[in-house]
Amino acid sequence: MRFAAIVVAAGSGSRAGGDKQWRSLGGRPVVRWSVEALLAAGADEVVVVVAADALPRADAALAGLSGWRAVAGGAERSDSVMAGLKALTGDAGRPVLVHDAARPFVSATIVARLLAALDGADGAIAALPLTDTVKRKGADGIEATVDRAGLWRAQTPQAFRADRLRAAYAVWPGGQVPTDDAAVVEQDGGHVRLVEGDPRLMKLTWPEDFAMAETLIARHSRVGQGFDAHRWGPGDTVWLCGVPIAHDRSLIGHSDADAGLHALTDAILGAMGDGDIGDHFPPTDPQWKGAASDQFLIAAVERLTARGGRLVNVDVTLICERPKVKPHRQAMRERLAQILALPLDAVSVKATTMEGMGFTGREEGLAASAIAMIELPVAG
Repeated sequence: MRFAAIVVAAGSGSRAGGDKQWRSLGGRPVVRWSVEALLAAGADEVVVVVAADALPRADAALAGLSGWRAVAGGAERSDSVMAGLKALTGDAGRPVLVHDAARPFVSATIVARLLAALDGADGAIAALPLTDTVKRKGADGIEATVDRAGLWRAQTPQAFRADRLRAAYAVWPGGQVPTDDAAVVEQDGGHVRLVEGDPRLMKLTWPEDFAMAETLIARHSRVGQGFDAHRWGPGDTVWLCGVPIAHDRSLIGHSDADAGLHALTDAILGAMGDGDIGDHFPPTDPQWKGAASDQFLIAAVERLTARGGRLVNVDVTLICERPKVKPHRQAMRERLAQILALPLDAVSVKATTMEGMGFTGREEGLAASAIAMIELPVAG
């Protein structure tokens, strides 16, 4: 069944720290989750209602999608819903789903349940039964324990015939603010059905809700590896894994020649399928002359984060006869943990020699290899 949808995204989101509908969740703006899901479920028209000054933000957040348009909302949620209804085109009697952008994990299953329940009814909502004991707070403690039998937590989307919802809003008492759209239809004598909701349709209300929502996103693991080598040259310091070590020589490179950080940067980029360090920081570019290599690693992690990914653990092996790495290994682990925002036990640094063989064995240079495990959201 074809349907239209209104996504309400005009609120300030102050309890969540502000602008929650525009914040990144799994690498996508929160509002984009709902719009993509509703379009995928069959919506032939999605009206996104935003604050008047946020229309350019909607264009940026939903770039590349078709079948939607943004309109300016009002001071209250109900004003925004009415603005969305006014903007709808097409058959006035077709189903319309009204959804809060702050509930990003709407599924095609919920949409299908709502549309099926709308047959022969004025509206249908998704809801979950209360499972916790309910208390009413008084002035100084608990006033009463409330019987939870028959009590349900309403979610969105909520489904209606567009003309029926318009008619109900037209007679809603002035000065009153409805808590949801079903209440508007109920007040007008409409019959609203209830279908089983989804616990994953959580509402992002508080800052900590974002951390919980991130755990609900399906992800897949990837592993990348990196390798780097540099020649020895004149100097008195060598940089390894972000730590300066006094030595009778230095590594030669366009940047600070930190082979450990270079290998690890390539490992992260490789796990993402995002090229290598030379693509992003070419040695022909003079701005990277003598640059600290931690900025390359930070940039790789930022690229990972922008795609909604996260680093799981890293493992670096340094290959050289000298300097001795073991006395500095803990400092290297701590520095990498700091750069990568990882717990220390997710960072490994090891060292080995080539027992006199090869270019590292002859002390012509130093090499490093690295492995990184990441998690990326499963493409919607």
